Amino acid sequence: MSEDQKQPFDFMALRKIASVISISLVVASIALLAVRGLNLGMDFTGGTSVEFEYAAAPQLDDIRSELDAAGYEQFSVQNFGADTTVLIRMAEAGNDQLAPEVTRVLEENGAELELVSSEFVGSQVGEELREDSGLGLLIALLVVLAYVGMRFQFKFGIASVVPLAHDVIIVLGVFSLFQWTFDLTVLAALLAIIGYSLNDTIVVADRIRENFRKMRVGEAWDIINESIHQTITRTINTSGTTLVVLIALYFLGGEAINNFALALIIGVVVGTYSSIYVSANLLMFMGVSRDDLIVPKKEGADDSEEEEQPPEWLNRM
Repeated sequence: MSEDQKQPFDFMALRKIASVISISLVVASIALLAVRGLNLGMDFTGGTSVEFEYAAAPQLDDIRSELDAAGYEQFSVQNFGADTTVLIRMAEAGNDQLAPEVTRVLEENGAELELVSSEFVGSQVGEELREDSGLGLLIALLVVLAYVGMRFQFKFGIASVVPLAHDVIIVLGVFSLFQWTFDLTVLAALLAIIGYSLNDTIVVADRIRENFRKMRVGEAWDIINESIHQTITRTINTSGTTLVVLIALYFLGGEAINNFALALIIGVVVGTYSSIYVSANLLMFMGVSRDDLIVPKKEGADDSEEEEQPPEWLNRM
C-alpha cells in the first residue's frame, strides 16, 4: 500500500481522553491559583533596587552567595547594561540603611565597588501592574476572538480563543504549583505564548476551512482528521526547533531570564497539544459543518476547479 493510500492516525478517536486531560489540568490549575496563588516577584509586590558599579566584572553567583549568607531571602541579581554594573533587587522595604548595609556585605570579601543608586518601588505600583497585566491579557484574547471570528467564522473564533486561555491557565497553574517567581518577564512570556499558540491554531484552522470547502466526501470528523494529518509535520518541526532554542536559553541565558524561558517551554508544549486537540475538539462539539464555511459557487464556475479529490483512504470508508 503506498503512503498516500494509508489511512492517517485517527486523532479525533482520542478526543474524549484529551477532553478529560484538558479539563482536569485547567480545573487543577484554577484550584492551585485559588489556594496557593502566585509567588509574585518584586515587579508586582514592590521592593528596593540597588545599583552597583564594580571595578572588575564580578561573578553573579558569588554575589548571591554573599547575600544568602547575610540573611537576605528574596532578591535577584543581574547585570545592568555592562558586565561591571550589577543591579540587585530586594523585597525589603525601602529604608536609608538598606543600601549601605548591602554595600558593606559585598565589600567584606574584598570587592571594589561603588553604590550608584538606590530606589524603592511601593506596593501600589505593583498593584497597578497586576491590574494592567490582567487587563492586557483579557484584551489580547478579545482581539483574537474578534479577528478570527471575522477572518474565518465565529465558531473558529471560539475554538481559537479557548485554547489560548487553556494554555495561559495551565502555565499559571504550574508556576503556582512549584511557586516559581512570577514577574514581568513571565508576563511577557504569557503574551508570547498567546501569539505562538494562536499561530499554530490558525494554521490548523485554515487547513480545516480549505478542506471543508474542497473535499465533498466525508463527515466533519474525517475532514478535521485529514487537516491535522496534513499539518502535523509542520507543527512538530516548528515546536521542536522552538524548544531547542528555549532549552538553550534556559540553561545558558542566566538567572534573569530563566523563568521567561521556563514559561515559554511549558507554553510551547501545551500550545502544540491544544492547537490539535482543544481547538479541534471544540469545533466538533460546536458541530462545525460545510454550511458554516462553504463559499457560494459563482454562476458558470467549473466544478472541477472548486472541488479537490479526497484522499484514497477516505473514498474506501
